[in-house]
Amino acid sequence: MSAASSPGFTPTGTIASATDRRRVVFATVIGTTVEWYDFFIYAFAAGVVFANLFFEPMGKDFAQIVSFFSVGVSFLFRPLGAFLAGHFGDKLGRRPMLVITLLLMGASTTLVGLLPTHAVIGVWAPILLILLRILQGISAGGEWGGAVLMAVEHAPRQKRGLFGAAPQIGVPIGLLLASLVLALMAQIAPGEAFNAWGWRVPFLLSIVLIGVGYWVRRRVSESPVFTEIAERKEETRMPIVQLLRHHLLLVIVAALVFAGNNAVGYMTTGGYVQHYATDPQGPVKLNPGPVFWVVALSGVTWLFFTWFGGWLSDRLGRRTTYIIGWVLQLVGVVLLFPLTNLGSAGSLAAALVILTVGLGFTYGPQAALYAELFPASIRFSGVSISYALGAILGGAFAPMIAQAIFQSTHSTIGITWYLAGMTVVGLVGSLLLRDRSGIPLGPEAEAEQAVSPIRGMTKR
Repeated sequence: MSAASSPGFTPTGTIASATDRRRVVFATVIGTTVEWYDFFIYAFAAGVVFANLFFEPMGKDFAQIVSFFSVGVSFLFRPLGAFLAGHFGDKLGRRPMLVITLLLMGASTTLVGLLPTHAVIGVWAPILLILLRILQGISAGGEWGGAVLMAVEHAPRQKRGLFGAAPQIGVPIGLLLASLVLALMAQIAPGEAFNAWGWRVPFLLSIVLIGVGYWVRRRVSESPVFTEIAERKEETRMPIVQLLRHHLLLVIVAALVFAGNNAVGYMTTGGYVQHYATDPQGPVKLNPGPVFWVVALSGVTWLFFTWFGGWLSDRLGRRTTYIIGWVLQLVGVVLLFPLTNLGSAGSLAAALVILTVGLGFTYGPQAALYAELFPASIRFSGVSISYALGAILGGAFAPMIAQAIFQSTHSTIGITWYLAGMTVVGLVGSLLLRDRSGIPLGPEAEAEQAVSPIRGMTKR
C-alpha cells in the first residue's frame, strides 16, 4: 500500500494529523454555510417580499417573475467568479480564494439589508439590488471550488467522498439557518412589520457570520496538493486556457451532472416553493411562518442525505451512488406538487423531505467526483467552471421558469415535466462518466490519468 493511500495520509503522502483534518473539515463547513446562508436569504426574500418592495411598478405577476429573475441573474456572473478564483487558485493557492470570496459575499449581503426600497429611491432600488446580487454571484462562483478542493485534497484516498461532503453539507445547513432566521422574524415581526423591516434583519446578521467564517478560514493550512505543485514549480501559467483547450467536453458533461441536481434543488433554495405555498392568490395559501419551518426541516434531512451520499460513494463508487440518487430524485419530483397541493404544512413537509433524499444522493458525492475528473494543475479552474456552468443550466432560472409555466398553464404538471427532464439530463451526464473513485490526486499522478474520464474515449 502506498503512503498516499494509507489512513492518515494526504494525497501527496504527507502525514495529516487528526487535528489538521478536523480543522479543514470545520473550516469548509463553516465557510460554505455562511456563503449559502447569504445566498438563500436573498432567494427567500425574492420569493416573499422583493416583488412588492423593489419591482411593484411592473405589476403583480410580472414583478414576481422579475424578482425571481434577480435570483437567477447572479448565476450568469458565477463563471466570472469561477474564472477569477480558478485562475488565481491554481496559481496562488486554494486558501486565499476562500477568504476573499467569503468577504465579498458578506459585504454584498449586508448592503442588501441596508438598501432603500423603490418607494424611497425609485428605480435606483432595483438597480442597486441587482448589482449586489451580481456580486453575490461572483463570490458564489469562486467559493465552491476552493472549499471542495481544500476538503478533498486533504482527505485520505478512501475517504474523499466523506470529506468532500463536508462543504456540501454547508449548503443544507445554510438553508436550515436561513429558514430558521426568517421563520423567527416572521413571528417577531408578522405581516406588515416583516415587509417593513423584518426581512432586513437576516441580511444584517450576515456580518456576524462573516466574522466567524473569516477567523476559521484564516487558520487553515494550504492544500497539500497545491503545496506540492508550488514546490515543483508546476503551476500552470494560464489554467483556464489549458482547461478549455484540452478538457472542454469534460467540463460540459460535468456541468450537466450538476444541472440535474441544481434545477430541482432550487425549487426550495431559489424560493419558488416558498412563494407557491404562501401566495395568497395561489392554490395553497399557507402562512409564511410554518412554511419557513418546513423548509428548515427539509434542510436537516437534506444535510443527512448529503453526508450519507458522500459516505456511500466511498463504498459503492461515485457513479453508482449518482444513479441511485437520480432514481430517488425522480420519485421526489413526481410527488412534490401533488403533496404540496394537499394544502397543509404536514403534506408540504412530506413533499420536501422526500425530495431531499434524491437531492442528497446527487449532491454529497459531487466534490469528490469533480476533484477526480481534472488534473491537479488545473483542478481549481476545472471544478469551478463546471460548477458555474451547471448552475446556469440548472438552478439559475429554475424558479423563474417554474413561475412562468404556472402563470401560463395554471397547473404544476408542466413544472413536474421540466424538473423530471432535468433529472434525466443529470442521469445521462453520470452515465457518460467513468468512475474514478480513489485515483491519485497529486501532480505526480497525472500520467495515470491518460484515459479520459468520459466513457468511450481513450484520451483527453
